[in-house]
Amino acid sequence: MKILLGIDIGTSGTKVILVSEDGRVLASKVCDYPLYTPKEGWAEQIPEDWWQASVKGVKAVMEKAQVSADDICGVSFSGQMHGLVAMDETGKVLRPSILWCDQRTTEECKETVEAAGGVDELLKMTNNNMITGYTGSKLLWMRKHEPELFAQMTVFQCPKDYIRYRLTGKLCTEVSDASGTGLFNVRERKWSWEIIDKLGLPRAIFPPVFESSDVVGSITKEAAEITGLKEGMPVVAGGGDAVIQTTGMGLVRPGLLGVVLGTSGVVAMGLDKYQDNPGGRLQVFCNNAPDLWHAMGVTLAAGGSYRWYRDVFCNDESEKAKATGEDVYNLMTAEAAKAPVGSDKLIFLPYMIGERCPHHDSNARGVFFGMTLQHTKAHINRAVMEGITYSLRQVNDLICDMDKDIKTDTIIASGGGAKSALWRQIIADIFGCPVITQSGSGDGGAYAAALVAGVGVGLYKDIHEACKNLKEETRTEPNPESQRIYAKTYELFKALYPALKPVFEKAAEI
Repeated sequence: MKILLGIDIGTSGTKVILVSEDGRVLASKVCDYPLYTPKEGWAEQIPEDWWQASVKGVKAVMEKAQVSADDICGVSFSGQMHGLVAMDETGKVLRPSILWCDQRTTEECKETVEAAGGVDELLKMTNNNMITGYTGSKLLWMRKHEPELFAQMTVFQCPKDYIRYRLTGKLCTEVSDASGTGLFNVRERKWSWEIIDKLGLPRAIFPPVFESSDVVGSITKEAAEITGLKEGMPVVAGGGDAVIQTTGMGLVRPGLLGVVLGTSGVVAMGLDKYQDNPGGRLQVFCNNAPDLWHAMGVTLAAGGSYRWYRDVFCNDESEKAKATGEDVYNLMTAEAAKAPVGSDKLIFLPYMIGERCPHHDSNARGVFFGMTLQHTKAHINRAVMEGITYSLRQVNDLICDMDKDIKTDTIIASGGGAKSALWRQIIADIFGCPVITQSGSGDGGAYAAALVAGVGVGLYKDIHEACKNLKEETRTEPNPESQRIYAKTYELFKALYPALKPVFEKAAEI
């Protein structure tokens, strides 16, 4: 039996899994590491932490599954997108990685749009607006604020690319993560030298770009000794997590929507042809196969908002979970289920760290609206879940507006939030269509990375064949009465951001 290795460099930890050629997960391991916030709106991590977590995870799954290095035929990667890993000519990392959720680059985003000659001109070059999360704006920030370090940089990598470098010694990226720099020509699947030159960034720091399923190197002798993997084993390029997670969910046609409830919330749909991105409100990236593209919007604090609720409001549940071994989130959703559909018009805006989509606004903040003396902790709990889901629904509406022929007919849910039957029901009711979960969904990007590795080493003909390994596990149909209630509260939710935007701007000036 041939076995594939998937490594996902996440924000809260790295997940490593082993997957059999017929799609079964043989072993998995998550290794955590810290997130640093040295200033308000900043988010950084140490790339060495990712490497140590990857090494630990690889050893753990090989031991758990009782497999040898000879049993593993290929490895690929998923990773948090947009992170900047700045490296010098020796391969040394020059500073902590600036992450996807970092909000420091508002001015640099404006400079990019101005250099392009306006948003419409930028979209002609990249099909994506420059936003605070993207790698390109981080390069400009580093050049402005850390010029000595910038001068030492000879290449940059995205987070998963850095781990691949440590395993292979090869410096490169692939089309999905390159799309997320904001400096990539998505239509032609190559660097947009036009905007790069207008910004005055040196071409030399941009790594070579491959397709996601390309074999780009092999395990070095040094990496084999450290990890226990076989020297010379093929290493496949992989993909940015927001893209490859949904590819691994089978999103290879319009109409099939993916909702990933992780720290961020990803709403995505596979496209069988290139689509323009009007106004740049969405992200339209290259997908993990040469003939596929990917439309998505990312809400910055989906599961992150619910984790905040856990940390601030749920000490009792956390203590009970520690004492009994129960999952704290099961305890939380059991309480949320006590509140009525729509939370008696208590509405939560999940803009806890600014927002990317549907509203590109680093000044946006979280809000509870409509609170009364009748509202309980259960109402607040459920309102957080519903508010996150309303925001995800708005992203879906933007995707469907791209083309009159695109209509969402089925949702595939994954990520930590998708484990909750209550949350799946809320999604089905707010979106008005069935929600399914599939095998491998609990392993997110790591599982998808293993499938892409299988394509790269020839175990599967293409990503379509690889996705045949996916099996439906649960199906949740929408409830007509709940749909009726949510249709009304969704309209209230949509009205709140435009009304509060001027207030958010004033608050940012204080």
